[in-house]
Amino acid sequence: MSALPGPYCGEGDGIIDAVASAILEQLSRHRLIAFSGELGAGKTTLIKALCKKLGVTAPVSSPTYALVNEYTTGSGAPLYHFDWYRIKSPQELLDIGIYEYLDSHSICLIEWPSMASELLEGEPVLKVHIAHVPEGRCYEFSEDC
Repeated sequence: MSALPGPYCGEGDGIIDAVASAILEQLSRHRLIAFSGELGAGKTTLIKALCKKLGVTAPVSSPTYALVNEYTTGSGAPLYHFDWYRIKSPQELLDIGIYEYLDSHSICLIEWPSMASELLEGEPVLKVHIAHVPEGRCYEFSEDC
């Protein structure tokens, strides 16, 4: 198991770009990436930067009401962006076939994973936690295998 990157702390586009690049380096080991942090922490902003690095040309926005947005990477592969903030129970995700997405071997970017964390148990997940700090934001990585 290779070492995880970070933590990265600071503010501005440079730090977001560095974190997005660090996540890219982990994609060979982790296709499921869970983003946590308070409202307004910058989860969607980081996902936008990551999608740009992956060659997504479509506008990237949080799928708060749709639960999932599908994008196509520059290589033509599908990428799934989830926002679980508004779900009332994990059953809502089961109803949309969440395991088909998670088992697809495609990149799955998940905001608010704590709302249905039991659905990720046993999955190899790269976790990115974003916290407000005096220097701006701090991005910390951990993993579940």
